Amino acid sequence: MAITEMEEAGMSRERFPETVNGDLEETNLRLERIKVGHLDIHYLTGGEGEPLIVIHGGGDSGRAWLKNAAELSRYYQVYVPDLPGFGHSKGSGVDFDLSSYVTFVEDFSRSLGLKHFHLAGHSLGGGIALHYALEFPHKTRRLVLISSLCLGREIALWSRILSLPIFYRIAKKTVVAVFKATGWLVRKLNRPLEKLTPPSLFRMSIGKGIMTAKGQTTVLVNRLSELLMPTLLVWGDKDPIVPVRHAYLAAERIPNCQVRIFQDSGHSVYRQRIREFSDVLVRFLG
Repeated sequence: MAITEMEEAGMSRERFPETVNGDLEETNLRLERIKVGHLDIHYLTGGEGEPLIVIHGGGDSGRAWLKNAAELSRYYQVYVPDLPGFGHSKGSGVDFDLSSYVTFVEDFSRSLGLKHFHLAGHSLGGGIALHYALEFPHKTRRLVLISSLCLGREIALWSRILSLPIFYRIAKKTVVAVFKATGWLVRKLNRPLEKLTPPSLFRMSIGKGIMTAKGQTTVLVNRLSELLMPTLLVWGDKDPIVPVRHAYLAAERIPNCQVRIFQDSGHSVYRQRIREFSDVLVRFLG
């Protein structure tokens, strides 16, 4: 997409001006910022070759993929955004909605001028990536799902319990109360601290947006046969959040699918087995 087209679409691109920390300086990655609609989105990028967009999980930000992105940037042009409401990216101010994040991935890719790319997602990010690949198959070259949501109803009991509306309301009131108390203490001490801002309540809405006490609310098993692009499912055999059997069941329905199960690994296998995980992705993506 040309610069003029980006501006007409309400998007602009600029280098992120903040000084990066030592961890980032040790890699060939850089931290940048892009305007997607009215949102300021921050993302990691670096490398050369075919583009690869990575969507982080619901408990993380793009920085969770720093070491993996550094490895993968040896072979691909990697883009790892902080999703809206996560990390340093501005949120929309509304509760979590899965479909809006699928739209975000499309807007993000358009603002970067990417006509097609490889797409990987972990956990919640896997659910977003799966939705995107179904809606935009012509742009998704290869798909990698890591301990992905949306492949079955089962999910950890503690996640289901915390998704209940009553826990959301209690947690929301507790966070607000703690913030107010902290603000009062700062004023009493008359310390020249930076202006306090209330913690984001957005993440509290994620659980109730994707699951109930019975399990995940969005399951796309019946649409998996529509995934015509090569697909890789990566799981840890001891994943305590999303059962590994989801990978095997999904593989039976996806026409062109590979499965890689890491032994003695959990939900965040990409961080637990960085080098091996990167090798698996490189062999699959080509």
